[in-house]
Amino acid sequence: MPQPVVSPSTSTLRAMRSGAALLASVPQTERESFLKDLTDEAIAALPYVFEFWALEHQLPPEGDWKTWVILGGRGAGKTRAGAEWVRSEVEGSRPTDQGRSRRVALVGETIEQVREVMVMGESGILACSPPDRTPKWEATRKRLIWPNGAIAQAFSAHEPESLRGPQFDAAWVDELAKWKKAEDAWDMLQFGLRLGETPRQVVTTTPRNVSVLKRILDLPSTVTTHAPTEANRAYLANSFLEEIRARYAGTRLGRQELDGVLLADAEGALWTQEMLVASQVDTLPKMNRVVVAVDPPVTGHAGSDECGIVVVGACTEGQPQDWQAIVLEDASVRAASPQGWAEAALDAMARHGADRMVAEVNQGGDLVETVVRQIDPVVPFRAVRATRGKAARAEPVAALYEQGRVKHARGLGTLEDQMVQMTQHGFAGSGSPDRVDALVWALQEVMIDPAQRFRRPRVRGL
Repeated sequence: MPQPVVSPSTSTLRAMRSGAALLASVPQTERESFLKDLTDEAIAALPYVFEFWALEHQLPPEGDWKTWVILGGRGAGKTRAGAEWVRSEVEGSRPTDQGRSRRVALVGETIEQVREVMVMGESGILACSPPDRTPKWEATRKRLIWPNGAIAQAFSAHEPESLRGPQFDAAWVDELAKWKKAEDAWDMLQFGLRLGETPRQVVTTTPRNVSVLKRILDLPSTVTTHAPTEANRAYLANSFLEEIRARYAGTRLGRQELDGVLLADAEGALWTQEMLVASQVDTLPKMNRVVVAVDPPVTGHAGSDECGIVVVGACTEGQPQDWQAIVLEDASVRAASPQGWAEAALDAMARHGADRMVAEVNQGGDLVETVVRQIDPVVPFRAVRATRGKAARAEPVAALYEQGRVKHARGLGTLEDQMVQMTQHGFAGSGSPDRVDALVWALQEVMIDPAQRFRRPRVRGL
């Protein structure tokens, strides 16, 4: 017979939780003293007292909420938090005591994922449960049954209609943001969450820009905790962290999948997150031109807007429809003086062996070129002047992305954040889209203007 594990009292839990926060930083003698002061009951329960071991984002927020959304990067401990929350809902102080909830819905993308991740996974419900209150998995009925009679049913988000009929007082929803039928499955779950005085649900997901998640986050009854992958680094392989950071750091995909940040595209955006993720490459293509484009700020002091500086390379051999470009670097800076941004632009040219600098002169006029030539008198320089609005200039550049003719090196996350806020009606973000402006000028220089000259009919003389 397994030894009973009696849950400690609330006061004991608080003391244990406080001890956990300090335990790792005190001398070993003090740690041993702390453990000696615990009762046998507390020591037996310690491995299963999640409040003692949990990270802050894994603990339910205080207050009167209906939905708790845990947004986190891959491996941030979301599954463990969801499993432990279910335990806290259904378990009483003793194995046969009733908990707060007795009818729980476990909803994943598929039944297989519910079973293999939420129920039987390394951080799933069975792995987290004490021996004397481990629930039994009934495969044929797709449910867990606890010794106190509480039941958790498994449901697939691929079959929203399966949620029509059953009723619950709690629910755990996993990876909502990747469900193909998320709207329908979520709505059906809400109709069934009607037992008890205050039914509640937990959503554990890596964020994605999907309408159902944004709708849930906007509700006043929703609370949120958030953590990047590295918050849980003590339980992750160092090689995993090194590899994914080297590969995805500085990209929008990395910010979403590792930092757990919800990245929203503006309505009517000229560039979308999916488009930018698809454009990323690890190997640089062949290039026969490299330019640095500059969008200088109106003023030149510490409080000025950023100076957009973007480096773009291109292969313009063959017919224009075969040309390809790659955005190599976003070297934008916030400089205290015009000399500061000019030096940053020239440094970018030197790093990439650029053929030319292109700079917008609408605001600074001849002063822009003068500042640059004071540092490098012989730099190849071309002044460009905007005659149309930002959105109108950006549209033909966005079309190149739609055709798959522009690629991105990794590490352009801040530039890409501005890009998905550029719409047909203007910039939807805050401040000025200086980085996007520089990008547009660079691609105009290497892809669009040469193509137009290539196609222009030649007029024969008489």
